Amino acid sequence: MAAGRFHNWARRAAAQGGILLFLVLALEFVIMISPFAFFFYAVFNPIFKFLEGHAASKWLTAFFLPHMVLPPTVFLKAVRILGSALFVAGALMFLSCAIQVYLGKILRWGAAEKGLYRILRHPQYAGLALLGLGMAILWPRFIVLAMLAVMLILYYALARDEEKRMLAQYGERYAHYMERTGMFAPRWLETRLSGVRKLLPVGAAGTAVGSFAVFGLVLGAGFALREVTLVSLPVETGNNITLVSILPEDEGRLASSLRGILAYAQNETDSMLLPDKGYLGYLMPADYIMQGLIADTGGPSQLHQHHQTPTLIADWILHPFAHLRRPPSAEMARMHGVDPAVARRHHCPVGIDDPALECASCPYRRVILVEVRAGNQQPLTGLGCLSIWAERLPVCYVDIDTVTGKIVNIERVGEGTAWHDVPTPVM
Repeated sequence: MAAGRFHNWARRAAAQGGILLFLVLALEFVIMISPFAFFFYAVFNPIFKFLEGHAASKWLTAFFLPHMVLPPTVFLKAVRILGSALFVAGALMFLSCAIQVYLGKILRWGAAEKGLYRILRHPQYAGLALLGLGMAILWPRFIVLAMLAVMLILYYALARDEEKRMLAQYGERYAHYMERTGMFAPRWLETRLSGVRKLLPVGAAGTAVGSFAVFGLVLGAGFALREVTLVSLPVETGNNITLVSILPEDEGRLASSLRGILAYAQNETDSMLLPDKGYLGYLMPADYIMQGLIADTGGPSQLHQHHQTPTLIADWILHPFAHLRRPPSAEMARMHGVDPAVARRHHCPVGIDDPALECASCPYRRVILVEVRAGNQQPLTGLGCLSIWAERLPVCYVDIDTVTGKIVNIERVGEGTAWHDVPTPVM
């Protein structure tokens, strides 16, 4: 009996530990823009670096959906909106059910059979699963997706264990409750999906096959979404340089920007761009708020040093696309009660002081260039620059007039991002 109790305790502890690890990894997107980023990466960056240092595991630190780049297609935009919706819905579902359960214990309402418990036996787990799926879309590292698959498997194991204990404690009453409710989905839906379970072997073999199937389906969906993302990105390639547009509406600026940068590389004797190397450039507004993920361009790009975490998180979750478009000058103008156009003119990131220049039609953009090479040091171009196994090294940023192709500013950057050597998204 003691051995059985220890086995149940160990299984619950392992499951809850796995769930906690998933939440910590998925919350990286919150922590990395907070003052606590240093403490988080002191623990987890060695793990990320270990994974990134081996070809068999490097994919775990990569991203399977666009993160720095605004989703360029209706499908990818819908996925991104779905991530926010699932996160909010799952959190509300979990919290409402948790309050119901704990209030029921305090006020002695008896078994939780009202609210969502009239439809689902484990609505808290279902809510956490929805929240987890939303978080995996909001911060789409493959390691987060892998941990989500593990979490789903652990939820199922925990739920089965709880149901065995409830049957032993309440007997026929709980058996009737099971007959009229679904485990994680409404009964009518689980009934229609029951045919899938009949395909699995009986007992431990069935559990193992089902777990591998869940793991494969979740990760397979991630790789499929990554391929969809790669073929959807607005890119332009010329010679040894490939440009990708952060904002889809800037796709028309890629060709002129590429011509200007190629002309600089070919004509300037002190060019930072060498003909025997491959480069990937990100075209963006010069005050793009997440450029620090690509290179350390200083100042506003170091989000974790500006103590705007609550605002950024709210934007990230509740305004899926606005947080990418909104320039720092807009927030500054709100704080000081001035016209954003005036604020931007006097704090122009490119240094242009032109009263006639309308910010909405500003032709100036920033291109951050990184050297890209394969593991064998061979230069890469085109979509090969976005390969999971490619090596990337920030080189410089170029401020350019995308109408004329004239470069107004070029600055070398350090080898790391604003988060030093932490693996960051490349798309």
